[in-house]
Amino acid sequence: MAKANTTEILESLAAEIGENVYIDIAKWHLYLSDAKLHTVVAEKMYPLLTSKSVNEDRVIQGLESIKVKIGGGRRELALIDLLPLQCQVNLVDILEKYQEEI
Repeated sequence: MAKANTTEILESLAAEIGENVYIDIAKWHLYLSDAKLHTVVAEKMYPLLTSKSVNEDRVIQGLESIKVKIGGGRRELALIDLLPLQCQVNLVDILEKYQEEI
């Protein structure tokens, strides 16, 4: 992956995030790819990869800045509030793996 261009890396990262990270609502798991949030998360986290600064605090800050509209747009919640702790851990693990590969 070291020679892959930015678009390929973002697409691959978004796909992996979309398949492995979900929001939990009333014990229903909605994977980020199904919620159409995987690309947004990948684009938000990509600068952490390039600056070699992936850590839990920065990932949480990124997730806090991504707002998800609920109730037909009547309210917005930070994505961090919808992710179970295990999915946060999975996301950090995915980002660390990509950081090592680029």
